[in-house]
Amino acid sequence: MIRRTRLISSIALAAALAGCAKEGELVIAEGVGITAVLSSCPAVGIPDYTGNVTQFRVPGDKTSGNIDLTASITNLRTTCDESGEKVYSNATFDVYARRTDTNGARTVTLPYFSTVMRGGTAVVAKRIGQVTLTFADGQERAEASAQAGAFVDRNEATLPADIREKITRKRKAGDADAALDPLADPQVKAAIQRASFEQLIGFQLSEDQLAYNATR
Repeated sequence: MIRRTRLISSIALAAALAGCAKEGELVIAEGVGITAVLSSCPAVGIPDYTGNVTQFRVPGDKTSGNIDLTASITNLRTTCDESGEKVYSNATFDVYARRTDTNGARTVTLPYFSTVMRGGTAVVAKRIGQVTLTFADGQERAEASAQAGAFVDRNEATLPADIREKITRKRKAGDADAALDPLADPQVKAAIQRASFEQLIGFQLSEDQLAYNATR
């Protein structure tokens, strides 16, 4: 089961509140309110324990002396095209690998996943890709680049007009709700969650590999 990275909640909130001024900025000069717009682009991250993979020479022996190869995902970047009805996000990343036996040339192919999540819990789509690393004879380290695309429905990633009004409405001193944070409203929080999407990238691991990462 995929465990979401601890960065996701804060990234998603920042994406939801990326405003024309600053994220979640209180507009006091013209009354109390929040200037905010919702980005249709999904937040991108690596779920906990899926950014690394370790392979062993002898199955069942997970001691350090039995490690055959280790690899990690790094330099995760993303570009996003919001011009169409389907928002397209393209994530690129590098994979760095190290082997313990440097004798002979070797090619290693590692599977990775790209999952689109909605609201932090619902899996919208999942795709499996592969990245290939090539070690020259005597070479200990290798690296390669990979990418993964994702589509998000613009309508589903857009806040309803009434929710936007609740968030951005100017509040004057003396109003009954002037001191209330609109983001604390359960209806607003639920709407933001429904309109929040994430693209998660990680190695496609076996249960044993995932358990090893979680306990090492």
